[in-house]
Amino acid sequence: MIDTDDLRTFLEVAEAGGVTPAGRRLGLSKSIVSRQLSRLESALGAQLLSRTTRGAVLTEAGVTFREHAQRVVAELDAAQDALSADGEVRGRLRIAAPLSFGPTHLAPVLADLALQHPRLHVHAAYADRFVDLVGEGFDVAVRLGYLPDSSLVARRIAPVHGRLVASPDYLARAGAPTSPADLLEHEAIIAQRGEWRLRNGTDVVTVRPRARFSADNAEALMAAAVKGLGILLAPDFLAGPRLAAGDLVEVLPDYPAPEGGLYVVRPPGDHVPRKIRVLTDLLIERFGERSGVRL
Repeated sequence: MIDTDDLRTFLEVAEAGGVTPAGRRLGLSKSIVSRQLSRLESALGAQLLSRTTRGAVLTEAGVTFREHAQRVVAELDAAQDALSADGEVRGRLRIAAPLSFGPTHLAPVLADLALQHPRLHVHAAYADRFVDLVGEGFDVAVRLGYLPDSSLVARRIAPVHGRLVASPDYLARAGAPTSPADLLEHEAIIAQRGEWRLRNGTDVVTVRPRARFSADNAEALMAAAVKGLGILLAPDFLAGPRLAAGDLVEVLPDYPAPEGGLYVVRPPGDHVPRKIRVLTDLLIERFGERSGVRL
């Protein structure tokens, strides 16, 4: 008899690339994970993983079995959702979220989600880097900005607005630009992408400014702007408080950034797990256009 928990553990090890990282994801000790894997291999009569000093690699049998295990687990989750007529949400929900938005805006929502569903185990990972949902074993991601084309399924929650800002000290020293072309003569604080897209009426202008300071975290960029290192394109949820306090002022207000979005992104598949549906509904309630919150 194959234990479904052993199936889930096997999938975690396969996705994480090792017993130790899979144990961290699952909140289990290395010994328990190893025992579950051994029990599964014994029940199947086949070696699924080849252990190495760097982790674990799927054997040929493991590659074949992984596809079947994924379908079995997905069907089990769908069946549990269908039979849970009382609306109870259970299981584990792994969420990837941006560091510049997650702790301040998303964390209270996730805490409420956990309170509303006591049998749901919520694990959030905050990072501004791009997260591979499938490869790193996440159920869902909350993303900001503009989404590239991919096989992932995205649900737009709310619009995200952005604007150019700079400190009063910087503008007093360097002067204020009057057109997007002037930005090429200014110091810029940029994310790694290294370009700004601005609206000019119905057109979109792309500017590649001279980087004075760059970082992969929006809070770090904001701190540099407040210190007077240059002009920054920032989302309203970060820039708003600094503008209200007078630490920053808006630059080129007639050329805002094209509207981005707050999205819930999940791996492809027809079945949407109930845990993802309740998260999506709660995010729409808190940040959707009817909420009155401007991001």
